[in-house]
Amino acid sequence: MQFAWSQKIITGKVVNEKDMPLSGVNVYIEGTYDGNITDEKGEFVFTTEVTGKQILKVTLLGYETLTKEITIENYSFQSYRILQSVNTIEAVVISAGTIKAGDNSKISTLKPMDIVTTAGAVGDIVGALETMPGVNAVGESGRLFVRGGEAGETQTFVDGIRVAQPYGASPGNVPTRGRFSPFLFKGITFSTGGYSAEFGDALSSVLLLNTIDEPTQNQTDISIMSVGAGLGKTKKWTNNSLTINTSYINLQPYYNLAPQNLDWNKAPQTLAGEAVFRQKFKKGLLKVYTAYDFSEMNVNQKDINFSEKIQFGLTNKNLYSNASFKGNITDGLQVQTGLSFGFGTNQIGINFDKINNVERALHYKFKLRQTITGRIKWLAGTEFFHTNFDEKYTALNSNGIAYGYQNNSFAYFTELEVFLSTKLAFNAGLRSSNATVVGQRTWEPRASIAYKMAAKSQLSLAYGNFNQLPNSDYLKFASTPLEFEKTNHYILNYLYNDKGKMFRAEAYYKDYDQLIKYNTSLPQYNSNFSNSGTGYAKGIDLFWRDSKTVKNLDYWITYSFIDSKRDYRNYETQATPTFVANHNFSLVTKYFIEKWKSQLGTSYTFNSGRPYDNPNEVTFMNGKTKCYNNLSLSWAYLLSQQKILFFSITNVIGSTNVFGYQYANVPDSNGIYQRQPITQAADRFFFVGFFWTISDSKKENQLNQL
Repeated sequence: MQFAWSQKIITGKVVNEKDMPLSGVNVYIEGTYDGNITDEKGEFVFTTEVTGKQILKVTLLGYETLTKEITIENYSFQSYRILQSVNTIEAVVISAGTIKAGDNSKISTLKPMDIVTTAGAVGDIVGALETMPGVNAVGESGRLFVRGGEAGETQTFVDGIRVAQPYGASPGNVPTRGRFSPFLFKGITFSTGGYSAEFGDALSSVLLLNTIDEPTQNQTDISIMSVGAGLGKTKKWTNNSLTINTSYINLQPYYNLAPQNLDWNKAPQTLAGEAVFRQKFKKGLLKVYTAYDFSEMNVNQKDINFSEKIQFGLTNKNLYSNASFKGNITDGLQVQTGLSFGFGTNQIGINFDKINNVERALHYKFKLRQTITGRIKWLAGTEFFHTNFDEKYTALNSNGIAYGYQNNSFAYFTELEVFLSTKLAFNAGLRSSNATVVGQRTWEPRASIAYKMAAKSQLSLAYGNFNQLPNSDYLKFASTPLEFEKTNHYILNYLYNDKGKMFRAEAYYKDYDQLIKYNTSLPQYNSNFSNSGTGYAKGIDLFWRDSKTVKNLDYWITYSFIDSKRDYRNYETQATPTFVANHNFSLVTKYFIEKWKSQLGTSYTFNSGRPYDNPNEVTFMNGKTKCYNNLSLSWAYLLSQQKILFFSITNVIGSTNVFGYQYANVPDSNGIYQRQPITQAADRFFFVGFFWTISDSKKENQLNQL
């Protein structure tokens, strides 16, 4: 009887945000077995022998855990309200201006394998992203042009650390490729505008690449291709792992078989390697990423101003390395820090003239992320950038002219993420940076909000102010300090996301200010530079993806309309830039035929004509190229579970796409400026490869990498 008197009865009720009773809720005293679950009325009752101050916990799957300190002797019936967890799949997600590729993302527009299975992309990250809304496919460049922005207005990050030289080098009007193999990345976030205050120095977009945290097994990947060969190896230990990829590409054998529109003296050759080392600690993960590539080429290019072709030679060396650490200081406080170093050199020969340049870039970042509650998260950080660019131009029989610039930038950022409910959330951030090369400080507010209208659809709004340093083509020649180029983004996004189906519609407006103008045909040592340029870009992006309706068929459709004009560079007046097509359409399909053990892929891209300036006409930038068309096909055949034969062909129908025209500097005897078209390097590109995987499970293959 004395034992019974030592027990205390604990009773209460659990309700949700609308004060509706919740059944099946687990209520217990921490550190004991004393507790019970709620009944259909949301009520609970149990007894306990503990005394004094104790912690009462209230838990239910899909809801935030509630902890409450109680005093056993003074306890009386109480009601507890618990909030639905914002980490559930039903919760709102801010999606304005953001396209994600990752198996763990709630709003994955792309999957990691899409980067390399898209026909025509040929394993290039940028090639796959060109089928996304808001991206202009600029065939003579191979870089990302986003919503009226130039390629230099997009910054690339690996594990949150910036990459100074994300593209390979190439001659003028010859497309390049991104430097990074998609094999090492678990997910991609591509922000077409309105992105987080954590990222800066980018007027149009950021591309975030996240390497794999931990491989699943030991694995070897062997690639034998029509353009070269590759070897990859992953070794996994208890708390660490190492992945190494190497490749050698030589296009000369291919060019001997397939006719080219360019006169190559030495076809492009590239030797590249990359490695990721991962070390797990008790409360964190260290990753060290290193990539190196060496490439060289030599080509004779026709110039309308000369009777003989101009010989262009290029040798490029590039090293990029970063180390990043992400871990928990306490249960709610996370730290992320990293350091990167980039070193790139170009040795360029133009007939008998030489241009040699070297760029050294350093980036350090430190960030803290605090989970204040399940619905409130705050981050703050600082970062430092250093750039040292040196270039020397040496004409025939001259001593050469040296020029360049150095810059140190410091940036600070903070951002608050708040979920008012599972239907309403907002972000508010502020970024500030200064740069010694311009002697100026920026203040860049960012904000976004999302509202879930129904179970499968939501609206998002985003605003952001963005500043970016002028690119090296201007800074290396500028005799007086320039200022940051500026833009504001305004974005309205609608998202419908059902299992296997997604629809995105996004309207945006961007205004540009302080763009660089100069008074010569090209930026050079005697140009007069100023920040007097202005511009705008506005448009609508549509995206539909369906992998559910037809078995084994996955497809997506994108359409973008853009109206953009700028008065910048040496423009006479405000006009649509030469890289902007008003209408852009893509259709990508992937179909797996089980009987044939094959995946068939198609990709079709259409762009309306792009503007160009015809000096034979009075109106500036009045010409329009014909429309761009490209149909590409791919076929992956499983010879066995771990052996794949892959074939692809770009521009199957052989469309002669014209990207613009080069006009003579002076008129002929009839007063006419002659011209020549800027076209693709080849009418078609064929690719054949054999891919063999050797793994512990004997089940893995490279189908998701083709």
